[in-house]
Amino acid sequence: MKKLILILATLTFIGIFLVSGSSGVALADSSAMVTATDGGDSNIVIAWNHELLHIVQTPAAQPATIHPTRSFAMLHAAIYNAIVSITRSAPAYDFSLNAPSSARPDTAAATAGHDTLAALYPKMKTALDQLLANELSTLPDGAGKQGGIQVGHASAERIVSIRAHDGSAATPPKFVPGDKLGSYQPTPPKFAAPVFTHWAKVTPFVLKTAAQFRPEPPPALTSQAYAQALNEVKNLGQNSSKTRTADQTVVAKFWAGPIWNTWNEIAENAARVHQTNLENSARLFAALNLSFADSAIAFYDAKYHYQLWRPITAIRKANTVGNPLTTGDPSWTPLAPTAPDPSYPGAHSAISAAAATVLSNFFGNQDHIRVTSDVLPNTVRSFASYTDVATEAGLSRIFAGQHTRLDHESGRVLGHNIAQFVPPHFSGSVPK
Repeated sequence: MKKLILILATLTFIGIFLVSGSSGVALADSSAMVTATDGGDSNIVIAWNHELLHIVQTPAAQPATIHPTRSFAMLHAAIYNAIVSITRSAPAYDFSLNAPSSARPDTAAATAGHDTLAALYPKMKTALDQLLANELSTLPDGAGKQGGIQVGHASAERIVSIRAHDGSAATPPKFVPGDKLGSYQPTPPKFAAPVFTHWAKVTPFVLKTAAQFRPEPPPALTSQAYAQALNEVKNLGQNSSKTRTADQTVVAKFWAGPIWNTWNEIAENAARVHQTNLENSARLFAALNLSFADSAIAFYDAKYHYQLWRPITAIRKANTVGNPLTTGDPSWTPLAPTAPDPSYPGAHSAISAAAATVLSNFFGNQDHIRVTSDVLPNTVRSFASYTDVATEAGLSRIFAGQHTRLDHESGRVLGHNIAQFVPPHFSGSVPK
């Protein structure tokens, strides 16, 4: 009899389960983000975020021409929508689901996380299936559980469908270096082809266009501002620098990994420490990773629009630009190998500023933050604010010889502007 009741409840749920358009209402403001009623175990959100971190750090698991920030944004948009479609306590992202309030938000979140990652990483399905089974096994059976599972299925399916034709699968066009002074050139020692040359054309998740917050052009090569920035990285970023302090060298190496990974780890720790509930955790990670995804689209738009050369090229050719305040050094080499894309703006600075903005809006800027490096074993750094973390992460690229302060500042402003824009405009247009 109990089984019959469960089956009838599930069939009734499926019958009324419809997809509707976005309500167009803004995401709840940050003052409400840590006071909503409890919607379940926040560890479910953290667990799926951590699983994606594991996947993108697995060799060859992440497609080389698909930026990882897209996967994080899709994962958390699906989880967030699954939850708020049931609780109805906040606006959805892009679409809403007419889900019964009796459905369990925790099972919806777990299923949405599983289905999204299984669609993006089908080779990882066995491990994903096991994680979902483990989570669902701890939750009581019943119509609410089955209802939540159906909501999770639908939310993930819709997100995957929306992003199926967003331009991310395009073949990156071959980069043709410019012939003007200041134009980006592939850099030694490997002279690798520039990456993500197509990413500026990927449909943003929340922004109206990739160029919405495009930075102003960098200063002229003959300007004092340019010379000052170049001379700073020339002194601090060289592999054999006598100016860079021992701590700055540690900083340069500490932040060398994919910066969005590190900030997601920081967010996981913050959610645990502040004991955010299921719905608030979902909102946090959605706001964070939608900001990251649109920041990546935006900084690649700016990088390939301005195509400014990297410090290694600029310093080696400094005598050719006609700036009396700079002196060339044909043998100058940075502390770390240069990333294969144009210099302006800085990606680390953009992502870090976006992260600090989102996390500060949730928890306040002042916090006790401990960060473990993904690339420097057994090294932990402590900070008193999210702004301090973002500043150090951005400046680390100067110490590593990757960027000038011009890149850092333009990236910082870009990331901050995007993270200020994303949460209030959470419900955007559905990509076609």
